[in-house]
Amino acid sequence: MARTKSCQTDDPCPSDVPVIPRLSRPRGLRRRAGILVCVDAAPGDSTVSRRASARRYLMCPPEYFDVTYAINPWMRPEVPTDLARVHAQWEALRAVYLGLGHQVELVEPVPGLPDMVYAANGGLVVDDVAVGARFRYPQRRAEADHYLDWFRGAGMRRVHAPSYVNEGEGDFLPVGGVVLAGTGFRTEPRAHAEVAGVLGRRVLTLELVDPRFYHLDTALCVLTEDLVAYYPAAFSARSNALLQETFPGALTVSEREAVAFALNAVSDGLHVVISADAVGFASTLRDHGFIPVGVATDEIRRGGGGAKCCTLELRPAG
Repeated sequence: MARTKSCQTDDPCPSDVPVIPRLSRPRGLRRRAGILVCVDAAPGDSTVSRRASARRYLMCPPEYFDVTYAINPWMRPEVPTDLARVHAQWEALRAVYLGLGHQVELVEPVPGLPDMVYAANGGLVVDDVAVGARFRYPQRRAEADHYLDWFRGAGMRRVHAPSYVNEGEGDFLPVGGVVLAGTGFRTEPRAHAEVAGVLGRRVLTLELVDPRFYHLDTALCVLTEDLVAYYPAAFSARSNALLQETFPGALTVSEREAVAFALNAVSDGLHVVISADAVGFASTLRDHGFIPVGVATDEIRRGGGGAKCCTLELRPAG
């Protein structure tokens, strides 16, 4: 049996960590596809009982990923992309999901669509109903049809092609019986009403004001059906008031954590897959009864997305 070593959240991960084959009971450090994965040994002393539930995700392999244009503040086309590292980080992320017992479906990547790897932007799926995306920038618009085709081929109960600009789970995050909806940079407010009508759910509009956090899923993450975490300065004063009223027990993060893409995270109710750089948020999560799983996404983030951006949840009916 390989020797394990605990990962302290304020220490850098060593480079000589042995491979440990299973993630079903996260502990210590792992190496997946050559990329280090840091996993806290156990949740903290929180009295709240957390439970994981099996999820179904859609991802797109980064076969054609590159940064060749700039449509958000994180993209720098003049800096060469380390494509081998992008592939390794994406494979490590998928391996984490599979190791935690989740199902991962794949959509075929398409030449000329480098941002298609950010599957979360391809649509929104709730109760086996898929709402497709309609991208703001021309560089991404062709992605929408490919995701709609995948939804139709997957036998969804209903597939809706949208009339207004929306960028899928980038700006729509279901939590409990409502959907939190971002606007300000990408998704237009008219799309919020459209999604509410299609899904039959209440939609709460949140205005983003910092261009670094151009999608809602870069500034807020859903942890459980009644708990979220967010970066207050990314939102307007009115939206902050709405978040405080709706989620009085919400967790908040600092700017340092936010720019490390701490909130571009994926939770199954117990395990929270986050950026390995978000050490402060990892500590906060542990203190609240979660098990943070840190995955390196620094090269993937050069396109403006992290773990959540690469992951679209396929929520079944019921």
